[in-house]
Amino acid sequence: MSNLLRSARLLVLDLASTLLFLVVLLITKDLVLAVALGVGLGVIQIGWLMARRQKIDAMQWLSIGLVVVSGVATLLTSDARFVMLKPSIIYCIVGAYMLRPGWLNRYLPPIAVQTVSDIAYIYGFVWAGLMFGSAALNIVLAMTLDPITWSAAMSIWGIASKAVLFLIQYATMTMIGRRRAAARGAKPIPISMPT
Repeated sequence: MSNLLRSARLLVLDLASTLLFLVVLLITKDLVLAVALGVGLGVIQIGWLMARRQKIDAMQWLSIGLVVVSGVATLLTSDARFVMLKPSIIYCIVGAYMLRPGWLNRYLPPIAVQTVSDIAYIYGFVWAGLMFGSAALNIVLAMTLDPITWSAAMSIWGIASKAVLFLIQYATMTMIGRRRAAARGAKPIPISMPT
């Protein structure tokens, strides 16, 4: 469970500026305010990490760079599509990263790596497929919907698709892991696998 919470915390922190943008846009329907707050939070996050002398991951730099560039472009042009297309860029970059074999093992507890790393290998590619599919969906929705409808649709899709895939992966890997442990005569251990 601690692995799940740790992974969830990292994911929320990485997506915080985008989530803030979506929430503010949905609540206030004010694009300028939503962009300004999203950019501001991204800058504060990087500043906080730098002040604490913590390592800033390449994905964090990329994320803040995209937030700032797309946010400034949106503010200068009053065209929300710059911000609306940003998730597609992030989805593609994350999807490309997820094409690396075995990337998912980093998020698994040792018992899962020992028992079901071959299944995690397959699910790594399934996650990549979800990212590329989400990028394509976002492009279509960004070009056809207004910012408010787009933010609601992509928020629902983003949360629901990842939650469903996570639950399928968790159930599959747990079931297979328990069967394999039983076949070896070992005591089945519950497997907790965050993504």
